[in-house]
Amino acid sequence: MSDDSAYVPPKVWTWDAESGGKFSKINRPLSGATHEKELPVGEHALQLYSLATPNGVKVTVMLEELLEAGHTEAEYDAWLINIGEGDQFGSGFVALNPNSKIPALLDRGAPGGPQRLFESGSILVYLAEKFGAFLPTDPAKRAETFSWLFWQMGAAPYLGGGFGHFYAYAPEKLQYPIDRFAMEVKRQLDVLDKRLAEHEFLAGDEYTIADMAVWPWYGALARGLLYDAGEFLSVHEYEHVNRWTAAIMARPGAKRGRMVNRAWGDPASQLRERHAASDFETRTQDKLEAEK
Repeated sequence: MSDDSAYVPPKVWTWDAESGGKFSKINRPLSGATHEKELPVGEHALQLYSLATPNGVKVTVMLEELLEAGHTEAEYDAWLINIGEGDQFGSGFVALNPNSKIPALLDRGAPGGPQRLFESGSILVYLAEKFGAFLPTDPAKRAETFSWLFWQMGAAPYLGGGFGHFYAYAPEKLQYPIDRFAMEVKRQLDVLDKRLAEHEFLAGDEYTIADMAVWPWYGALARGLLYDAGEFLSVHEYEHVNRWTAAIMARPGAKRGRMVNRAWGDPASQLRERHAASDFETRTQDKLEAEK
């Protein structure tokens, strides 16, 4: 295919203009804080700073599942970080996560003093080990859990930054990257479907942090909730992914976890900040708006 207007990369790339697309204003080739802003702190030992994107949902689902399982010390404060407005570049957030990505967690009750955590997979492992939950102790099952957890870390960028960006957010639709990443995402769904045809959950017969990591991405995709791409990717074809997705969506902890730090969609599903279990009944966005 020939196109006289096709982009030719320069010998040396320079950043001289926004790249376009929905998130162009928050993308830059530099790290570090852009402004001074301290983070709020609540009463609980665990302080979460996040947004209900798939990576953020992983951690709120984990925390709500811990509470559902009776781990009362997993009570937490969840503060909204609006990435569209650049909250992740405030000095307080950068101190927690120098990579300026949500989620970030501060454990003020750690044995050696306050402990910062960043990267969603790292936070899941930390919480699983701290509370002795959702991570098998059997060596073989533990290894399987980690394999699927890190599968998600490697696979999701092809779904999000690859397919999701070019299909939903790029300033223009380009066939090559959409075809390339759609093919890869369908391959990943097939990997999951074949695994889940033989096992109830990803690591086997136990619900683990592997499921909590994969479900917010691929479960949302299977339900047509991600990038409005369900029909395009024929997600109904993946019978076992859909069975697994529905089973997790029915869990009370997962239901609550999806609501925390959500700032879009049905106001009744938005709990922008979470400081107590009762907030799900009293502080969802529909109730706050009704009080005005």
